[in-house]
Amino acid sequence: MERIGIIGSGRAGSALGAALASAGHPVTGVTARSQGSLDRAARLLPDVPILSPAEVTARADIVLVAVPDGSIGEVARSLPLTAEQYVVHLSGAHGLSVLQPTVAIPVALHPPMTFTGDLPDLSGVTFTATAPDQARPVVERLVKALGADLQWVAEESRAQYHAGLVHGANHLTTLLAQAFAVLREAGVTDPAATLRPLLTATLDNTLRSGHDALTGPIARGDVETVAAHLAVLRGRTASTYAELARATVDLAAADGRLERSTAERFHQVLERQQAEVLEQDRTGEAPR
Repeated sequence: MERIGIIGSGRAGSALGAALASAGHPVTGVTARSQGSLDRAARLLPDVPILSPAEVTARADIVLVAVPDGSIGEVARSLPLTAEQYVVHLSGAHGLSVLQPTVAIPVALHPPMTFTGDLPDLSGVTFTATAPDQARPVVERLVKALGADLQWVAEESRAQYHAGLVHGANHLTTLLAQAFAVLREAGVTDPAATLRPLLTATLDNTLRSGHDALTGPIARGDVETVAAHLAVLRGRTASTYAELARATVDLAAADGRLERSTAERFHQVLERQQAEVLEQDRTGEAPR
């Protein structure tokens, strides 16, 4: 099996290194500078020596550059890589260009998950890779050893791939934070407990069925309920609700669940709300 060297012992690098070591790959060195990194490496990679970047590189067939996105290029260019080695980064946003120029074989390998600092369970993760053809067998072997799945994304599609992840995951946190605030204003003391059964069912159904899982007032054509919601929401939350409602109306109309006349009524209500927000921004006062 290929020898693995890890540049950076943050949560992702140390966790993947530990997973690869558990799968039988020899991890021959890791870098660590901060006390937190040293403690993490000691816990997850207790038998792996702490070395300099040059020493880690010299001992490895695959050099895993597990550093923040903004440092990947600079760090990779500083390593004494050879043409027989593979240099791999873990960023979702970047493809292969961030590793150029390098004589090593470049690989972008992104695990779309959050690392907690413990040994991860990767059995349900689908890694996304971008790599030249000569690297594909090695990437497939590494991911298979981790018990994970693998998909390939073209270099020119990396930004689009990452945008989909961020829109689906990071923006979900923003949406829920707004929903929590609205529920608290309504007197709900534990918004998370209130939403959890509905959120869990919705997430499971949507992951299984896509937009066919849509329920709620827009799917039912209930224009009056949406208008009532817009009447009580304020500020950024009102704008977010209205923008997502527009997208939801279009989604429901496109697959035939909403008649055209009902969709038009929804858009009239939403356009009226947008006009009121613009008026308030102009005057500083709520419309009378």
